[in-house]
Amino acid sequence: MSKGTAPAFTGSADELWLIIAECFGVEQPTFQGEGPSCGCPALFIRLSRCNLTCRRCDTKYTWDWSQFDPHEESTKQPVAHLLEWALSSPVELVVITGGEPLIQQRALISLVQGLLAAGKRVEFETNGTLVPDPALLMDGVQFNVSPKIASFGVSKEQRLVPAALEAFAACGRAAFKFVARTVPDLDEVAELVDAYGLAPVWVMPEGTTADALIATTRVLADAVVARHWHFSTRLHVLAFADARGR
Repeated sequence: MSKGTAPAFTGSADELWLIIAECFGVEQPTFQGEGPSCGCPALFIRLSRCNLTCRRCDTKYTWDWSQFDPHEESTKQPVAHLLEWALSSPVELVVITGGEPLIQQRALISLVQGLLAAGKRVEFETNGTLVPDPALLMDGVQFNVSPKIASFGVSKEQRLVPAALEAFAACGRAAFKFVARTVPDLDEVAELVDAYGLAPVWVMPEGTTADALIATTRVLADAVVARHWHFSTRLHVLAFADARGR
């Protein structure tokens, strides 16, 4: 399998499948670049499609068909094949990201069950707008929930779904990760944290270059520490210059 793609698979037509943008971390090892597990070796399964249209999205190839061709940027992959791919590596952590992965929850349940049975642990990267299926609330599963603030250019009604945020806050398996550029952004984050009882909170500076990350980190650091929140960089940007598939 080449970097960033899932290998060809011949399986029965009735198998569960997922719409995948890319898989990486087996042939060319990488790590989780953000949040609570930052720096941990990881495999990535990036699902295609999203229910939001954030203007600051860094993976528009998973949903913005005005700029990208969905036939070139996504493939249907059987769950059995994705499981086989992940189990070919000794790396313990599998990150399921997107797009918005919880759009495809039914098939994900089977994938996650197989990963956990093989001794893997799973992290979901989600925008927090969809209530997680109870079948995904299992030991070994964590949700890195990233509610979007106003500067992402999505209406409040779309980007903030109280029932979903409340479900994540109550499940005991979620960390809440906010991308920010300015101190006023942190004030908005604080309002959401208080309104929905979100904890623990991680703040990540926005930036797709090392210089931008460093500059934004210095803008935010004192204010994040003053609120007693966690701070995360984007390690993959610093290490790999935001290369796709790393």
